[in-house]
Amino acid sequence: MVELTEVTKYYGAKRALGPVSFEIEKGDTVGILGLNGVGKTTLLRILACGLRPSSGRVGIDGLDVLENPHEVRKRVGYLPEVPPVYGDMTVRDYLAFVGRLKGMTGGSVAERMPVVEESTRIGEVADMPARQLSQGYRQRVGVAQAIIHEPDLLILDEPTHDLDPVQIMEMRAMIRALKDDHTILISSHILPEISQTCDRLVILDDGRIVASGTESELEARLFASHRFSVTVRAAAPPVPAPGPLIRGVAGVNGAEPVGAARGKAAEAGTATFSVDGANDVRAEVCRALVEAGHDVIALARADRQLERLFVGLVGGEAD
Repeated sequence: MVELTEVTKYYGAKRALGPVSFEIEKGDTVGILGLNGVGKTTLLRILACGLRPSSGRVGIDGLDVLENPHEVRKRVGYLPEVPPVYGDMTVRDYLAFVGRLKGMTGGSVAERMPVVEESTRIGEVADMPARQLSQGYRQRVGVAQAIIHEPDLLILDEPTHDLDPVQIMEMRAMIRALKDDHTILISSHILPEISQTCDRLVILDDGRIVASGTESELEARLFASHRFSVTVRAAAPPVPAPGPLIRGVAGVNGAEPVGAARGKAAEAGTATFSVDGANDVRAEVCRALVEAGHDVIALARADRQLERLFVGLVGGEAD
């Protein structure tokens, strides 16, 4: 669906991007991660035919973006960080205008409009001037203009920019629903957004790709061990202490003592333990604790995986 080969972008003598090479298969949802100024928006604008690359080849759906930019634009929907909404137009008129710019007929726009309004949940503001919209609705309208022409590739630059927590959850749910009909490329500074919506990650640093793959693939490549936390209900002696039981499970390379579990009942405590590589010993740990007389209340990863990946790949200090 998308293929970049040795793509660069220079502004004068300053290199903003590249060389970068990667592919996106049809139906994938890929997240672009990186610190400010590493070239994420430059990359997205090149894919959306808003910038010409300085060198390299960009292909979308078999078309070269330099040789067939107009045909490529028909296949791409793009939401920049600031939604391109005209304040004096009503939402419905604006979407019809964008549809016609994308080569749609009046009839096809009218047929498509109810579907777009329903999928982005903007029906109740469709007749309002865009200047009267809240930031949440402006972002939804931004997504609506990006999908009005049913593009194969949907590019979203910081889709939850300036949204409140409820609006962020709604936007994530909308993106997940759009995955059924579009190949999606997302750039974001909000790490949970990438983790919860994307199948694969591309991490940029200094304009170059430093890693790509699924979150679990990158984690296995970078980290030799993973941490888990297990919460148990305290048991009176002679039931053995949880720590030694956990350390006795094959594959566990360390366990910290049980401490008070935040947000749990007073009698509950939480221990953390680490395992080597891709070992999954959660069932064995639970079995050892239950057979010794402990009640296991919860078991989950203690790692903030994506944060660890991001810091490990682009530098900086972990909090």
